[in-house]
Amino acid sequence: MSRPHTAFADTAFADTARTAAGAPETKVAGAEASSAVADFLAAFESYKQVNDTRLAEMERRSADVLTTEQLGRIDAALDTHKARLDALATKALRPALGAAPERTEAPAATREHTDAFAAYVRHGEAGGLKALEAKALSSDSGDAGGYLVPSETETEIGRRLAVLSPIRALASVRTIGGGTYRKPFMTSGPVSGWAAETAARPQTDSPVLAELTFPAMELYAMPAATQSLLDDAQVNVEEWLATEVDTAFAGQEGVAFVTGDGVAKPKGFLAYAKVAESAWAWDKVGYVATGAAGAFPAATPADPLLDLVYALKAGYRQNATFVMNRQTQGAVRKLKDENGNYLWAPPAGVGQTASLMGFPVVESEAMPDVAADAYAIAFGDFRRFYLVVDRAGVRVLRDPYSAKPYVLFYTTKRVGGGVQDFDAAKLLKFAAS
Repeated sequence: MSRPHTAFADTAFADTARTAAGAPETKVAGAEASSAVADFLAAFESYKQVNDTRLAEMERRSADVLTTEQLGRIDAALDTHKARLDALATKALRPALGAAPERTEAPAATREHTDAFAAYVRHGEAGGLKALEAKALSSDSGDAGGYLVPSETETEIGRRLAVLSPIRALASVRTIGGGTYRKPFMTSGPVSGWAAETAARPQTDSPVLAELTFPAMELYAMPAATQSLLDDAQVNVEEWLATEVDTAFAGQEGVAFVTGDGVAKPKGFLAYAKVAESAWAWDKVGYVATGAAGAFPAATPADPLLDLVYALKAGYRQNATFVMNRQTQGAVRKLKDENGNYLWAPPAGVGQTASLMGFPVVESEAMPDVAADAYAIAFGDFRRFYLVVDRAGVRVLRDPYSAKPYVLFYTTKRVGGGVQDFDAAKLLKFAAS
């Protein structure tokens, strides 16, 4: 496959190279990123050519099965290249695992907590953490409940989750100190009107408020380490812990924020009652039907996407994002507008997203595949649509006994989530109505 050489391929990662200036692998990383983008663009050009051939064959009613198979192989290659780009973006955002950073500028209390936590993780010495939590009048910690990680480690875990968890990256995030977050929401505003200078002002209706409740549920991970790793002074144990738990937390969150039933986990937006957009009401998520069961309509496949976009009010649409899984995105790649232009466009560089009809596309593997009656595509302003609630504090309980010779670290955080504005996103239902 020939690779197109463009000015974009030479400059797309200039910013990435600049941020890594001085690092010995800068040139290598820049070359790898440029190569990944060039490969992706070349694959998409081939995809368009083969798909155009397939469509022409269908119009002549002489579709070749070999063309369809070739298109499937290129489609799989596009997914592989996209995964490579995502991995490079994630790698660029993760600091290298190495020696512990200098802490001379940190407040004394912060340094004390960090040092005490390092002693606990490395050697199981809990005296320092017990003393600190006694000073803070904390009574729910200790050998049974674990100990709070330092604030830097908690912040790092949160930052990594924002990179790895697709819905968290799009949604609003609130940090709370209690177990439940309650938010009043105005479902209908106060009535207003015009009046002349001396005319009477009739009494208006009062606003209608609803209270939304978001309880924080416990999420846990249990990474393991060898004692030799913990004894290595060159290993930053806080950084190691954040690296180990981020993927586990992100995977569980990613499913719960989409399909969670709200029982011992956040309530996903697909778990709420859904209703056709023409009959939309507060506390329900509106949907638009494709008009064909388990598929886009054959004659006008792009029309349901247009209907979905314009089902959203303009105030939400300007910051809207498509959310779908990889299989659905593969189906969307084949769609064209009335002028023969592809609706889907590849990402412009590492860390950027593909776009559909000019709006960004975010992959969430928790979204359902295209099937009869499946709500496979969501579109909306997720920052206003979905709320993620984090209770402050990540706890770690060191367990050197259950899996000897390994040391387990039972790590917990409390997370909640749910829809906060039911009008801010819509779903595409693959059904006749």
